Amino acid sequence: MKGGRSQRTRTPLETLGWQPYFAQQIGVDELAGTPPVRIIEVHRNALHVVGDGIDETIPPLQDATVGDWVLLDRAKPQSSQLLERKSLIKRRAPGTDRQVQLIAANIDTVFIVSSCNQDFNVPRLERYVALAFEADVTPVIVLTKADLVSDPQNYVDGARAISERVAVVTLDARGDEPAQKLAAWCRPGQTVAFLGSSGVGKSTLTNALAGTQSIATQPIREDDAKGRHTTTRRQLHKVPGGCLVLDTPGMRELQLTDAAAGIDDVFADLHALAAQCRFNDCQHISEPGCAVLAAIERGEIDEARLRRWRKLKAEEAFNSSSLAERRSRDKAFGKMVRQIKKIKDQKETGR
Repeated sequence: MKGGRSQRTRTPLETLGWQPYFAQQIGVDELAGTPPVRIIEVHRNALHVVGDGIDETIPPLQDATVGDWVLLDRAKPQSSQLLERKSLIKRRAPGTDRQVQLIAANIDTVFIVSSCNQDFNVPRLERYVALAFEADVTPVIVLTKADLVSDPQNYVDGARAISERVAVVTLDARGDEPAQKLAAWCRPGQTVAFLGSSGVGKSTLTNALAGTQSIATQPIREDDAKGRHTTTRRQLHKVPGGCLVLDTPGMRELQLTDAAAGIDDVFADLHALAAQCRFNDCQHISEPGCAVLAAIERGEIDEARLRRWRKLKAEEAFNSSSLAERRSRDKAFGKMVRQIKKIKDQKETGR
């Protein structure tokens, strides 16, 4: 008993992250006929789903990713319906085929993990924070291996300078520190994810929260602090504290797409200054009346930060337009195929 009230027992679905946002999308009849399940793991040819008394694999669903909630059609699993997502983390897939890769859905907090060594990279952290802001997910920067440096303050200062909206936590990924220092975000029913390069301690952190050593870990290379891929797929883990934790493979390449608002949130100071420029299409290079350049001359803005902002905005614009063009071409091709099929069917019918 606390404050005159007893602690309410959470339902099996609530322990999997079920929230009113999802419940309001379905009616009582749907709930009984097609029970909600959550995708906790994506295999090449199957999805591992878990619900109230349900733990099984079903065939793949189009555009489904780990963390999604699905109304399970037991008779026709491939007809199961995806519920509207509360959040979606995505990136442009590596390679040249201009695809979008879905990383995870319905995440509440993203722990962006970096190490206090050669892995620490402000531009890369800015990309991850922009990714989280765009997805409407709370980002937290977690600096591991702080115990291996004499003074981690330079790393902390560099991380805090990225955005005043992002908390920065330093810890030893082993032992009790992760559970203690990340407790504010790892409440029962919450879903959190660890993102970052290989070797920064994501799997170690997941093990620390779970209180086990069930997830394999590997040491980094000493010469360049680079890690080896330990986690090979994205998977949700339930931990004793009551939250769900997503461990992810390290990402060597993080190309942003459809993330213009997230970038503006990371560089909120520059975005606000840009609105004061004389020209709406100001590139902040040499244009007269540029408020951003004026702030640099006054020493209020770091020029390196401006260069990173311009680079991210240009990359995001290119990726987004490229993907939009591909989607348009695919749509036009699909329409052409349907028209050809229709004509063919009409000819066959008229024989």
